[in-house]
Amino acid sequence: MAIQSLKTGEFFYLRNEDKEFIPASNMKLFTTAVAMNKLGPDYRFVTRVYTNGLLRPDGVLEGDLIVRGCGDPSLCGRFHDGRITRVFEMWADSLAARGIKAVSGRLIGDDNYFDDEMLGKGWSWDDLNDYYAAQISALTFNDNCIDIVFKPGDSLGAPGRFRLEPDTRYVEVVNQVVTGRRTRLSFDRAPGTNRITCRGMIDVKAGERRDTVTIDNPTAYCITVFNEVLQSRNITVHGGVADIDEIPEFTYAPLEIYTLCATPSPPLQRIVTVLNKESNNLYAELLFRVNAGELTGEGTAANAEKAEKEFFGAIGINPEHLSLADGSGLSRLNLITPRSMVELLGYMRRQACSDSFYQTLPIAGVDGTLKGRMRGTAAAGNVHAKTGLVSRVRALSGYATTQDGEELAFSMIVNFYSVPTGSANQIQDLVCERMVNFKR
Repeated sequence: MAIQSLKTGEFFYLRNEDKEFIPASNMKLFTTAVAMNKLGPDYRFVTRVYTNGLLRPDGVLEGDLIVRGCGDPSLCGRFHDGRITRVFEMWADSLAARGIKAVSGRLIGDDNYFDDEMLGKGWSWDDLNDYYAAQISALTFNDNCIDIVFKPGDSLGAPGRFRLEPDTRYVEVVNQVVTGRRTRLSFDRAPGTNRITCRGMIDVKAGERRDTVTIDNPTAYCITVFNEVLQSRNITVHGGVADIDEIPEFTYAPLEIYTLCATPSPPLQRIVTVLNKESNNLYAELLFRVNAGELTGEGTAANAEKAEKEFFGAIGINPEHLSLADGSGLSRLNLITPRSMVELLGYMRRQACSDSFYQTLPIAGVDGTLKGRMRGTAAAGNVHAKTGLVSRVRALSGYATTQDGEELAFSMIVNFYSVPTGSANQIQDLVCERMVNFKR
């Protein structure tokens, strides 16, 4: 634990401050700090649709249609008024406006901005069906997940009814859900497939029940759904869809010449706000690799760790006390010290992007992962901090302001506790209350 005055540099409290701890989602502070500094709050991802062919007078694009990903997480309903396929619809409209009625070649998903390691180092196999362990790809769509929405059948014992969002043929659903007097559902996606078996019971009196399941191969998912949108607009792709990894010798023309349309993301600050306040693991992993791509030219997790350690060393944080296995904190191979966290938080308050970074953090009792904590206390609305939770790990790091208006940076990380998680939270919350009530 470490608490430091950002006004005087004085440490109010230190305990095991140089001991290495598993930080859980506090790792996101390291990932987003690098991005906000190196890319800037106004940075935008740009996903491009381009071609290696020419348009014939009859409206047939003689060649391939290629979607090139850049790690943009915003191809989803969250950033488009809940319309999951809105970006694909805009692309289809743009292609139609150019007079394209058909594509003679293939619809190719280009995810080569990243490597092909779609899972973080040290991730647990037990998590891989769950939304918080979605696969990682430079071409990401709908958080690389699909929603399965169930409702009861007409009578007891009848099969449960479901729909998919988005509605796509990319996944196969095996429905073993029946209508009963309670709701208890489970979902299992067989490894390496998109066959999802739904088991259990849904209450006959229940409304709709929404569950989110990860998909396999986000690149293929993205271009499959885009192709389905094109089909709905009467644009036919005769060569079908293909992941670029299936085409060993694929080459394409310069983007500035053959780009058909390009979609910028919202500003980075808006994306990082979702990332930090909701603790979105996929967004952190994408940004981890984008940091590497922008700093080293190759978007790999190994390059990200190397580039970020160089950055932290340059600003005075000892990289020897950092193990950056992933960008989100889902891996239990990550290690940081409370001192390094407080040093990072202090550094960020001295940068041009300080306010932008500060605004992305959950606020105690107000929003994000701190919405339900510290309510009705002096810490509510005051403490801005990032939570962290994996099994037997609880972390909280951020900023608090004392009664004198003195800003403090703090980091509290608990590993391998045996008490209920609520007890660990309570201790951290009480420390936050002490900080905001402090007066010299």
